[in-house]
Amino acid sequence: MIPTPDLSHLSNDDKLHIYDPAGQLHLTIRCRSTTDIPTEDTFLLLDSLEKDVQQLKAQRPLICLEIGSGSGCVSAFLGSILGPTNALYLCTDINQRASACTFATGKKNKVPLDPVTCDLSKPLLTRLRHCVDIILFNPPYVPTDHEESFHAQDSTGIAGSWAGGLDGMEVTNRFLDDVGDLLSDCGKFYLVALAQNNIPEICQRMRKKFNMNSRIALQRQAGREHLSIICFSRS
Repeated sequence: MIPTPDLSHLSNDDKLHIYDPAGQLHLTIRCRSTTDIPTEDTFLLLDSLEKDVQQLKAQRPLICLEIGSGSGCVSAFLGSILGPTNALYLCTDINQRASACTFATGKKNKVPLDPVTCDLSKPLLTRLRHCVDIILFNPPYVPTDHEESFHAQDSTGIAGSWAGGLDGMEVTNRFLDDVGDLLSDCGKFYLVALAQNNIPEICQRMRKKFNMNSRIALQRQAGREHLSIICFSRS
């Protein structure tokens, strides 16, 4: 088992402002008591990457992109399992505090993470067209009303990491429209989703719009929620 990246440099104050696996207790306390925030999503994504490690190494990725990097844990883990490489690890987040923590996590774990504070991948779309070999996205997937999701994204704070709007898909839907422009011919896209997000519809949509294959890399029950990691690739 490959160890989880070292996040000991993150302060308690950092964990109140960013999304990271060690900070879920803080996140749960700060959210509505009626909202169930899973604690397993980050770890399930790490397990999926570890499970596919031989495929990922054989792919020899040059550009990796994580959307909503939070603490930088997932990209640091990816860098650690790929080992010494010339790959570029780009990490976007709307939260400036998250970008700073992502950079620090890369430095702590000796993985050169390059954070970009922006909305999803918008400023990168033109330059990275069909160039990204690995895309990682643990989106805000918790179903909320539209107004709550809108204000969470607009405030660029920690609520933006979990408030997903109607069906938990409002932010995810915006990014799915860009995946076809970003993913390279041999690329892979890993997406975290809840059963309530309608996974069959997501897969059908990506097949119809971008002719992408999909598979469930891993799935796990987390409290009342059923989490899945969907891996997409071009046909």
